[in-house]
Amino acid sequence: MKVGDRHYRTIWLNDDGWSVDIIDQRWLPHEFRIENLRKVDAVATAIRDMWVRGAPLIGVTAAYGMALQMREDPSDAALDATWEKLHATRPTAINLRWALDEMRRLLHRLPEEERAEAAYRRAAEIADEDVELNRSIGKHGLTLIRQIAASKKPGEPVNILTHCNAGWLATVDYGTATAPIYLATEGDIPVHVYVDETRPRNQGAQLTAWEMAGHGVPHTLIVDNAGGHLMQRGEVDLVIVGTDRTTANGDVCNKIGTYLKALAARDNGIPFYVALPSPTIDWTVADGLKEIPIEERNGDEVSLVWGRTAEGEVTQVRISPEATGAANPAFDVTPARLVTGLITERGIAEASVEGLKALFPERAGHGGKAGLGKTSR
Repeated sequence: MKVGDRHYRTIWLNDDGWSVDIIDQRWLPHEFRIENLRKVDAVATAIRDMWVRGAPLIGVTAAYGMALQMREDPSDAALDATWEKLHATRPTAINLRWALDEMRRLLHRLPEEERAEAAYRRAAEIADEDVELNRSIGKHGLTLIRQIAASKKPGEPVNILTHCNAGWLATVDYGTATAPIYLATEGDIPVHVYVDETRPRNQGAQLTAWEMAGHGVPHTLIVDNAGGHLMQRGEVDLVIVGTDRTTANGDVCNKIGTYLKALAARDNGIPFYVALPSPTIDWTVADGLKEIPIEERNGDEVSLVWGRTAEGEVTQVRISPEATGAANPAFDVTPARLVTGLITERGIAEASVEGLKALFPERAGHGGKAGLGKTSR
């Protein structure tokens, strides 16, 4: 996607050929900053402290973290220690584990002197693959928007509600939930997007809205609790969200608040779709409510907010009493029964074991808790 006149991915190799540049998302939408990562400790901090976020981008960043470490120390001990260090940063997003497993499997088979070059090559491939997966998700999701535009909204904008940021900032490019929206806009299908603010970190208000504005997509920012009201009034035609982990039976783990949107959509007969690349599917998990670890983040994210003052200063302010504690579960699980369908790079699947098997038959019968094999691409 473009920022101003220049095309950007969210992560790329620096001109020095070995260090890694990222868009530091902590400062958006007020400032556009690029951060240079030169050591695996910096990569761990970037993932843990959400300089980068979004399951696909986290995975790619971790792969480059492995490459940085192999350049410095390609030993087996360093490889395994790096896997542990990076895996501990964000426990919910399955793409992180997938990318780390992929890199470790590859590198353990190679002599130490070949590991750095192979690690950089594979990390770049994972980044390129993510772009193509998201482009394909966009094409399949576009059919849903086209159908609504033709059958229910001829000549009118299709109103889409999304939650959190599942845009190009959460991936390498295009995004997951936003990819169909961008393709619709480029294909002259009128759309309008309701952007949930997505407390407590406000990724909708700060990131999705910034993306929509930059791409020229008509959009309106709403508070998280307004979605159900808009659905009751017939002002939402379609809900598309992303996911940090989807189970083999179609349960969806996404940013906290997603479950409430799914409930409201079901009550009002509005289709609720989840856009995801296949590495986000955890084929070893059959029950999202029982088996997916939910990250509990610092309560300061709830009690403190960042913003820009009238004088232009970006600062943090407290919105609750000093003595009031805050709980901060980062994700919730939406049961498969509330999901209309899963938009993947291979097509749209029913949110069920059978639906996912139909699109990914190679996963069937490979073991794992869910009976669909272990995670790999």
